[in-house]
Amino acid sequence: MGCLPDVTVLRTRLENTLLSYHSLSEEQWRVAKKSKDVTVWKKHSTEFNGFLYKAEGIVKENPHKIVDYIRPGPYRLEWDSLMTTMDIVETLDKACCVMRYTTAGQLWNIISPREFVDFSYTTEYQNGLLSCGVSVQYDEQKQNCVRGFNHPCGWFCVPLDESQSLLTGYIQTDLRVKGSCAEMWDFY
Repeated sequence: MGCLPDVTVLRTRLENTLLSYHSLSEEQWRVAKKSKDVTVWKKHSTEFNGFLYKAEGIVKENPHKIVDYIRPGPYRLEWDSLMTTMDIVETLDKACCVMRYTTAGQLWNIISPREFVDFSYTTEYQNGLLSCGVSVQYDEQKQNCVRGFNHPCGWFCVPLDESQSLLTGYIQTDLRVKGSCAEMWDFY
């Protein structure tokens, strides 16, 4: 598979990183886009030369059902039109897996299709759930895809009442990564 670090260490580090993003004060963010239902903020990433995005909105459903559409599994392909394939490469335990997925090319394939291999972890958080992930090194790469890299990212989903939940996501993707395994382990 490559050089996957100790799962317990990886899981703890990833969860702590997402909790640190979630505790950032409002003045550390700049609004990037706002609609009636969703607000997206951004700030410079400390992980790479790009942005960390925060998206937040209220969803009329309980957290466990919402997270089923976010974490690795068949529901993700139902709504994410950019995702063309998704496979669980390895199940590490009940809460962790390694997944591989591809995204479609964009702008008549001027932007090539991307392939990502992520460690994914889902855990309880404030009567709801946190589903998070980070890219990991994997030996095989599809020939027709560019290997992208997700720096620590994830979704917090907590109930507001019996019929709705607050969904807050943190995304920081490097679409151009072409580094070695050693370069990718700065997070670890």
